[in-house]
Amino acid sequence: MKTVILMGNPNVGKSGVFSRLTGTRVIISNYPGTTIDVSRGMTRLLDTSVEVIDAPGTYSLTPTNPAEEVTTKILETADYVINVVDSTNLERNLYLTLEILERGIPVAIALNLWDEAGHQGITIDVPELERLLGVPVVPTVGLAGQGIRELVERLGDARPSETIQPMSEEERWATVGRITGEVQTIAHRHRTFRDRIAEASIKPVSGLLIALAVMAVTFLAVVAIGEGLAEYILEPIFDLYTPFVMQLSDALGPGILRDILIGHLIDGEIDYEQAMGLLTTGLFVPFAMILPYIVAFYLALSVLEDTGYLPRLATLVDTFFHRLGMHGHGIISVFLGLGCNVPGAFATRVLETRKQRFIAATLMSISVPCMAQIAMIFGVLGPFGMRYIVMVFATLLVVYIVVGLILSRVIPGECPEIFLEIPPYRMPNLRVTLSKTWMRVRGFVGEAIPYLFLGILLVNLLYTVGFLEWLSTAFAPLMEIWLGIPAEATAALLVGFLRKDLAVGMLVPLGMTPVQLVIAVTMLSVYFPCVATFVVLLRELGARGLAAAVGVMVTTALLVGGALRAVLIGF
Repeated sequence: MKTVILMGNPNVGKSGVFSRLTGTRVIISNYPGTTIDVSRGMTRLLDTSVEVIDAPGTYSLTPTNPAEEVTTKILETADYVINVVDSTNLERNLYLTLEILERGIPVAIALNLWDEAGHQGITIDVPELERLLGVPVVPTVGLAGQGIRELVERLGDARPSETIQPMSEEERWATVGRITGEVQTIAHRHRTFRDRIAEASIKPVSGLLIALAVMAVTFLAVVAIGEGLAEYILEPIFDLYTPFVMQLSDALGPGILRDILIGHLIDGEIDYEQAMGLLTTGLFVPFAMILPYIVAFYLALSVLEDTGYLPRLATLVDTFFHRLGMHGHGIISVFLGLGCNVPGAFATRVLETRKQRFIAATLMSISVPCMAQIAMIFGVLGPFGMRYIVMVFATLLVVYIVVGLILSRVIPGECPEIFLEIPPYRMPNLRVTLSKTWMRVRGFVGEAIPYLFLGILLVNLLYTVGFLEWLSTAFAPLMEIWLGIPAEATAALLVGFLRKDLAVGMLVPLGMTPVQLVIAVTMLSVYFPCVATFVVLLRELGARGLAAAVGVMVTTALLVGGALRAVLIGF
């Protein structure tokens, strides 16, 4: 079977072209021997079925990070390459194009964002560019599907370029300049309202205000959509499910099997949040309490990505993140981590050095609660007032900054400057946005459900054999004296290693005061990531890197817990 590789710089619209070529039947998997996600799909090109691979974005075939290393390796397996080029930034994109053509691989070029080039007064002589490069060139608008049919048809004309030969870096840049000068003309045009917004969103003062507004609107939208999905769709489904569970509970009768499957009844009724059974809490927490917010978050994230705002946000916060030992790309792991820490941990691979990746992963693990955990924090502390929720997030923000400042000074290594192309603002395509959201939600469900079931099963077994009671006794001095919370909270800390959102819910039956809940919830956020994130961090950082990160997490958790008790006592 033939293999077609989509290659291009970051933010050139490859995902839109890929979606148009492959539809929704896409598989996202790790590239062999790495943790880098690669999208694969099937389609009919050249009158036969072919595999289409969307390679990670890269500026050059001389890699500077793990994702770019994977792209270079994938290129070696290509029968054909579709090089997706940003029409609005031809000169910057052509460097990679020349490198690909020098490899002697059949190439077709998708001159993407063709509509945006027109809006910016950019005109490109497509026939002349095709002659100079020696391969087919097709103007496309990936999100709208414009030019995709012609691109598929012309892939049959793709062949190794006879006009581009191997050259040095200096010669390559000279060739880029010459080609751009011959094929591109830029006409004067008046600045539009969209231009003014684009400029304002990367300036320090106006950009910060816009960023705060975007984050606030995004958060409110996620909460509103999540609550709507839970209240009007998912919770009613569980109301229909309850009679079946009650019948099964009566049929099983008292015993360990009912405790594992159904959990503990309260006044003869099922409380889905506290029953701790595989068929009750094990289904209700992920599907009715967590999944609605995950769907809402990934939908909002896809919109922000497709509009082109995330690169602007990275540029805006670059100076701040440099002080923490990273650059502006560090915001991506934070933003993804708010949905789920697993993709947040994967996102650290876009950072170039080990120092940056270690700091980004460690800070995300101790200070960025996932959306599932955020939903539980609101559920647990919400009844006591918004100020207690603010205490938790304000503490996590302070921890993120303070620990980042310390790590940036004690961890050896470099923090290079950011080199990021800022794409024009675009109108998101509903089909592409929903497709990306569905793939991410499906991945979350595949990651979360097995660990959640394992956690509930393990807790039930440990409770039955008395191990949790022993742990509570052993850690009583630490929990009660240093942290000021009940020893029984030890069980929640143990479960937090498996699923932090479930652990937060386990704090409710302990009858703690709001201040105690603030301390316990903050500890759960800081002391360890969930086991799924833990496994990803092991693969990303290595055993030594993970051991060092764990040391930072444990030390920070103990210091923060003790400090909170000292500050909040008598509050």
